[in-house]
Amino acid sequence: MKEEKRRRTEEKEQNAPVAVTSSRSAWFTLAILSSTLLAVMFSETMLLPAIPEIMQDFDIPYGTSAWIFSAYLIVAAVMTPIAGKLSDMYGKKKILLILLSIYVAGITAGGFANSISFLLASRIIQGVGLAAVPAAFSLLRDSFPPSKLAIAVGVFGSAYSAGSVVGLLIGASIIQHFGWHSTFFTIAPVAAIVTLMIAILVKDNGSREARLRLLSAKGTGNTGKPSPAIDIKGAIALSAAISSFLMGMTLVETGVNPGNLAQIAGAFTASAVSLVLFVAIEKRTASPLLDLRLLKHKILLPSYIILMATGITMFLVYPSVVQLVRSPQPFGFGGNAVDAANVQLPFMIMFLVFATATAFIINKIGNIKPTIVGGIISLIGGIGLLLFHSSGLLVSTNLAIIATGLSLTSTAGWNIIVSSSPAEFTGISVGVGALLFFIGMSIGPALAGLYMQQLQHTSSAQGSSYPAPESYNMVFLTASLLSAASLAFSLLLKRRAPKQEKEKMA
Repeated sequence: MKEEKRRRTEEKEQNAPVAVTSSRSAWFTLAILSSTLLAVMFSETMLLPAIPEIMQDFDIPYGTSAWIFSAYLIVAAVMTPIAGKLSDMYGKKKILLILLSIYVAGITAGGFANSISFLLASRIIQGVGLAAVPAAFSLLRDSFPPSKLAIAVGVFGSAYSAGSVVGLLIGASIIQHFGWHSTFFTIAPVAAIVTLMIAILVKDNGSREARLRLLSAKGTGNTGKPSPAIDIKGAIALSAAISSFLMGMTLVETGVNPGNLAQIAGAFTASAVSLVLFVAIEKRTASPLLDLRLLKHKILLPSYIILMATGITMFLVYPSVVQLVRSPQPFGFGGNAVDAANVQLPFMIMFLVFATATAFIINKIGNIKPTIVGGIISLIGGIGLLLFHSSGLLVSTNLAIIATGLSLTSTAGWNIIVSSSPAEFTGISVGVGALLFFIGMSIGPALAGLYMQQLQHTSSAQGSSYPAPESYNMVFLTASLLSAASLAFSLLLKRRAPKQEKEKMA
């Protein structure tokens, strides 16, 4: 009887709802946390138009320039599930502040970069800080009741686009007049102020009991020894798998020949072996970096895949459009950094508008229908971009269509993950979603660089090589196929949706 009573008490504690803050305090917390994401995306989009200048300053090819984003995103991908677990164990606010402090340090270091190695090192440090996303998401869940959570997630997601809009508007002018180093010096004080505001004004309302359960949980792997709280072996194996894969793609970009064939084969083999090793480690450890059980969840798995496809699409198209606008005629539009920003601006504005609107749409019709509609719209935009990209106006129009679809899909996808995850493992689950999202974002620029390096034309007047029209066709075709894949998984979600979700769709 005592054992049965104890078991029921534990179940009651585990299923107890997390306390939420008052309405005014919750919205105030949302505003501050949204400023965090706004500052991060402000920094990233400021840097985008500067890629041609960085390539010229450091004399690097397209393949190497892709690592400016890939190195940053690989580290973020690996650190995100670690940060999610740490936030569940030690408190979301504490981990968020530590990671944001690291991000500020990385941003400041980037402003002093005088070589590509120094710049990549600073980007790696920034990637550690970017792992703050799951802690911020988890704080939102602890602050809002379920009835308001979709709106909170949507508003938080809209900060992504708001930062992108501000970054494009301001960043291009800063690059044009003060150089690309100034982008880092501009955002560093903003990020520092946001970090200070979180430290002073934001409360962590997470369940202390849930954290204690995680801290006290002792698991044993097949060795019978206690497992560590953080899966360091898994993190190393995953880093090796992603890095080796992208390194192989970078080598392919330089051209496959007998001289580098062994290196290419070695890189992809190392990636495959590391991935197998990672899965084996995750199955054996009691505290895995990536809980493989989440990948078996009938709702979470399709949502994770949709987010990964969204990440690839966005960072596949971003650098490609910049290169298209800034390449001299007849290889591109012959524009400058400001022109590149103006062409991309409609994408960011539409993403901002629909990220906010989707939150209220979800509240009325549920999560599934927006993901389906978003998949259809982004597919239309991708096909439009493939067929019509001969002018800045055509590119901007199709980018706006793609942004509408991606905004609907990603906002609903994140909300599905946050609302479908067990309360005490929200940070871990969101961390898995962010892991796959960042992996997708790291693959995107590498894939774009592969197309542009392999498909080039040489300018007889300037003696330089530029991406051929076929390279952009491949980029936009790939984006269309990814949108089609997202649509397919959205339809799968519709079949697997809980009964209450289907009732909302009716």
